[in-house]
Amino acid sequence: MKSIHSLPFVNLIKKPARSIALLILSAFLAVSAFGGSLAVMSLRNGIDSLESRLGADIIVVPYEAATQGSYESVILQGNPGAFYMSNSVLGEVAEEIEGVEKLSAQYFLVSAKAGCCSVKVQIIGFDPATDFSVTPWIERSYGKELSDGDVIVGSLVEVSTGDDIKLFDRKVNVVGQLERTGTELDTAIYCNVNTVKQLMQAAQVKQLVDYNGSDPDKVISSVLVKVRDGYDIDDVTAEINLHVRGIKAIRAKSMISSVSDSLSGVSSAIGVLIAVIWGLSLIIMAISFSMINNERKKEFAVLRVLGASRGMLSSVVFKEAILLAFVGSVCGILLTLLIGALFSDSLTSSIGVPFLLPSVGTMAAIGAATVAATMLAGALTAAISAHKVSKQDTGVILRGDN
Repeated sequence: MKSIHSLPFVNLIKKPARSIALLILSAFLAVSAFGGSLAVMSLRNGIDSLESRLGADIIVVPYEAATQGSYESVILQGNPGAFYMSNSVLGEVAEEIEGVEKLSAQYFLVSAKAGCCSVKVQIIGFDPATDFSVTPWIERSYGKELSDGDVIVGSLVEVSTGDDIKLFDRKVNVVGQLERTGTELDTAIYCNVNTVKQLMQAAQVKQLVDYNGSDPDKVISSVLVKVRDGYDIDDVTAEINLHVRGIKAIRAKSMISSVSDSLSGVSSAIGVLIAVIWGLSLIIMAISFSMINNERKKEFAVLRVLGASRGMLSSVVFKEAILLAFVGSVCGILLTLLIGALFSDSLTSSIGVPFLLPSVGTMAAIGAATVAATMLAGALTAAISAHKVSKQDTGVILRGDN
């Protein structure tokens, strides 16, 4: 019976409502597995990106910023914000604290309105001579040292390399764009210390920024500290807090750990949700196949009379299940990718955790595993029905006794 090999395709086409319902169920399985795996991996990538970009063991910020909790959103997430302290802090840490290997200051400034953007953006200034946090990140994308008047922008800033934009009515030149981080830092603008001080002075002239009555040349926003090998980071942090007034030194890992804790909670919730969805979906799928095949008893009985073996009938059921699972899972994966592309930025801001999608190759591997798992789920649920089909008594079914 050559035609029986095409029977699964014919059955699926002739029963569109039934096929669509099972396709949706398979797609739902794929969305939960692929979407959940992608979410957890993207969150982990975001944390890894954050750790590698930060690069410091200790971060020193003004005491007021620490008590208000505003420093974390600015430093970790790149949310627009600014705070200032005297640049004498840099010298005090260098001279009075033992165990410090590297020090570098950073400057934060919020644009009133950038020529590139319709909203305020974070401007981050750094000193290329001492920086060990931003510079390695810039070198991967630009490969050169930023000159005075040059800026490099985050991946989501809508400008092109070579464009000129105005910040506080001062023209700066865009020389490149950075890799995506999955945070608001992707909308930030980076420049060297000379450029940021010029911008800070321009902002003061326009009376847009208050530096606590200080000269903008004499303030900084934070100090990044790299601890020398052999020294305990917690001890150095405590020494900074003890000997330097008006500041708060925070161990960088403790800042990131709070984000990691949030990630662990989100990951656990996603894992539980995936397990529940798959458990319910497998039960529903098994019941659906059982009900469908029960309605098709006479169809299978006629096929047996026409010469189809029990193995052939089981094969028909398996092929239908696998076809539906394959098409449904592919549709589910494509839907997940579309949702991720449209709403990943909104997700990042809503959960407050960096969200960075993995590479195309990694997503392809997760997608292939999801398709395989969904097809296996379809095959397993169809196995029960296939077994029942193979045991049916043709004569009893055709007489209508069952």
